[in-house]
Amino acid sequence: MKECYKELKELIEDVIMPDIEDHIDDIFDEISSQKRASKEQQEQINEMQELRDELTSILEDINNNELEDDECKELLEEMTEMSQYEEEEK
Repeated sequence: MKECYKELKELIEDVIMPDIEDHIDDIFDEISSQKRASKEQQEQINEMQELRDELTSILEDINNNELEDDECKELLEEMTEMSQYEEEEK
């Protein structure tokens, strides 16, 4: 597996996906305590689920060796920035 593929896969699986799952869990905890979801919470859940689906698709492309080198580098850069931004927000 190419180095870019490996780095991107590890970043998605080890950092970004767990953060997304944690965020979704937090929203569901809020909803549970309120007994119903607000429009904003529904939108957040939908956004997080769409992002999770996109990342799952990227992982499938990596595993099937269907990701171009340029695309891999671009995605790695974007995902790295995203994870750094998330760390700053904590």
